[in-house]
Amino acid sequence: MRHTAQPSGDGRNQPCTTSRRSADEAHTSGQPAAPLAVPPTEIASTFGLIADEQDFRAMQQYSTFTSTEFATYLTEFEALLRSREGEGAHTQVALFDPQEFADFCASAGHEPDSPDSRARYTAYLAATGPTLPSTGQVPADLIPPLIEGALRQATWEYASAVLARLGACAVCGKDLGQAAHARASALLDRILTGARQGLSHHVVCSVAAEPETVTAVLRTGTDARGAIELDEAAALGLTTVLALGLATRSPGGLVMRTAPRSAPDQVYGWRIRMGDLEALTASEVFDAFCTDAETGGPIPPEPEVDYCSPPDLGPDATSPGDGH
Repeated sequence: MRHTAQPSGDGRNQPCTTSRRSADEAHTSGQPAAPLAVPPTEIASTFGLIADEQDFRAMQQYSTFTSTEFATYLTEFEALLRSREGEGAHTQVALFDPQEFADFCASAGHEPDSPDSRARYTAYLAATGPTLPSTGQVPADLIPPLIEGALRQATWEYASAVLARLGACAVCGKDLGQAAHARASALLDRILTGARQGLSHHVVCSVAAEPETVTAVLRTGTDARGAIELDEAAALGLTTVLALGLATRSPGGLVMRTAPRSAPDQVYGWRIRMGDLEALTASEVFDAFCTDAETGGPIPPEPEVDYCSPPDLGPDATSPGDGH
């Protein structure tokens, strides 16, 4: 996973930014319109944030990037966000990855050692990459969720590409990738609907794909009525990874951890085997969580955790028996 880096303002010491003016400035006829004065609150901006010291050093190869210390850079970045917040303006933050920036410049024919090129890349990130709204967080608090979002998007893109290459079923002519995605979506809905009552759920799906295992994570909460609340992008990512395992019949697993209101956490799951979900027994779940993956030795179980067998998902109308 590669991160992000970016200068702005005068193009030297501050993060790059791209702004989007309000619709009030759009021309409503074919005649030129006089420029309008637009308050700062009507300008949406996206700033690129360098994630770590290594990425910061990578950007120092460019003469127009003149910051010398990563800690100072973060302080200046925070001051920039505070300034925008003080104006009441809407600001988003994206990760600026030095290698992806270089690739972007090479493919588009831009000079990378240029504030304009960094601004163009920031605009590209604003349109295609995950961003977070700036609501008073310090940069250090923005970096982990931005990295998680970038990883989630990369995983989704990879899994989607593999599913798209599967083509049509030789028996029925259905698109195998689409069929697997529909089945995975239905299974996830059953898993969440049948989840044991709790304040939150943590779902992890892993598939042993090539060249490495891909993993997706979904965290859910509950509203005042007890209905499940979830992030749609995370749900899509997990559905796509599950579909990848089902369609390619790759080994993998799906594990769910539920936090009840007044009881120990409950952990249970399923293995992905030959294109289907197979429930794990309570002892299998215990062994999976209480065995060191490297040494094979035992690990003490977590306190206040019950290792359980999963709820019954019911009949699966789109099981591998349909010829897929």
